[in-house]
Amino acid sequence: MKRILGWILILVCTVLSITTLTGCKKEEEVHSRYEITVEYVPENRTLTGTAKVTFENCTDSELSVLKFQLYPNAYRKDALYSPISSTYASSAYYAGESYGEMVISSVHGSKNWEVMGEDENILYVYPERSLFPGDKVVLDIGFMTKLAEVNHRTGITAHTVNLGNFFPILCGIKNDGFVETAYYSDGDPFFSDCADFKVTLTLPKEYIVASTGAIVEERTLESKKVHTMSATNVRDFALVLSEKFRVTTTKCGDTTLAYYYYQDDAPAKTLDLIEESFSYFEKTFGEYPYGNYAVAQTGFCFGGMEYPCLSLISDGVSEGGKVRAIVHETAHQWWYGAVGSDQIENAWQDEGLAEYSTLAFFEEYEKYGFTREQLVKEAMEEYRSYYDVYGSVLGREDTRMTRHLKDYISDYEYKCLSYDKAVIMWDTLRKSVGDKKFFDGLKRYYATCKFKMATVEDLIGCFEKSGLDVEGFFDSFLSGKAIL
Repeated sequence: MKRILGWILILVCTVLSITTLTGCKKEEEVHSRYEITVEYVPENRTLTGTAKVTFENCTDSELSVLKFQLYPNAYRKDALYSPISSTYASSAYYAGESYGEMVISSVHGSKNWEVMGEDENILYVYPERSLFPGDKVVLDIGFMTKLAEVNHRTGITAHTVNLGNFFPILCGIKNDGFVETAYYSDGDPFFSDCADFKVTLTLPKEYIVASTGAIVEERTLESKKVHTMSATNVRDFALVLSEKFRVTTTKCGDTTLAYYYYQDDAPAKTLDLIEESFSYFEKTFGEYPYGNYAVAQTGFCFGGMEYPCLSLISDGVSEGGKVRAIVHETAHQWWYGAVGSDQIENAWQDEGLAEYSTLAFFEEYEKYGFTREQLVKEAMEEYRSYYDVYGSVLGREDTRMTRHLKDYISDYEYKCLSYDKAVIMWDTLRKSVGDKKFFDGLKRYYATCKFKMATVEDLIGCFEKSGLDVEGFFDSFLSGKAIL
């Protein structure tokens, strides 16, 4: 009997060893890798180059097609979905109508490819053979991004060039399949898994670059400059370029903080705010996992926008608006940047938590003039006003927080449910369980879900592991049952 058990044990160990060598270990993070080489030509408003993408199938399914988001196609003249609502169109298109697009010129390493999707927004790439779990493929994608003149994520502004979502990026994976999403004007229509990036950018030497990645090399070639940047385990890569940037930096622990600006009478004061908010969030939620974080002033029709290791702050907001935007976008480095979530179906999960984290910062730093009571009151008043208008006037009483971005009927509804109601929800929970259990739950959420795409169940589970029965509480708010 012992001999039989011994042979069984040897067989099991052999199988496990083979699985370890050839399969994708579920307990380890496995990344895609992007090596992007592009050149920006201001005269043509173009960014042209290649994206070498290494992808490993870490699903449990066979994949016969890989799907990439082509976000710049949302800026086409005939796009089905406009990236900007009518509310913000005039402030976004500062020079009148302007359009952009992404053109795919080639895909090497595949047998075929085509641009598909609901709004010509998805690149389908068919590998030479199907990819089974653990299989890898390397693709070289040639592309050209034409930039619109627009104060938005991807475009040329009066003083800067915003390069968010400028390259073909793999659709995020959910339930062993790729998630396609159109570019909705409400919210952040992005769903992407963490990856490693090396980006080489050539542009006129007068430009200064704010980047997701740390600059690892710079070379000057007559009238041009080549920047090579690197970032590990981030879910996207963005840049802001400007001939007018000035830069001020500081250190917070092991992280270099940088502020890029062109119109700020007190840049040292702004950098102090960046450092204070960054330090507070690190102390409150957990250590920041990257070596650099930059805030870039730019033309933008909203208050700000978050990318990994980089936040965009509008040059058109008031001083108080700038303060709130910087703190909110910095909070996103924890809730979106490190801990990902489904921004398409549950926008409140990162937006509402970033907004409440902003409130918590101002609660500790009273010198900025915002109080917890004031901010919760503002959220409640705006939410109740929304409920009265949409309920009484329009007959719409759907207050669900869990909904697809396409189901919001206005920017106003999106803000009231994803920001205001979420702030009320988080503050109600905090009052119910006390500060220690509340912040312990968020610390556990950060530590458990860092670098992952966290589900709502993951979030709830982190609080329940802290000894809190909160499933019914979250359900009442998310389903719209809670009466406020």
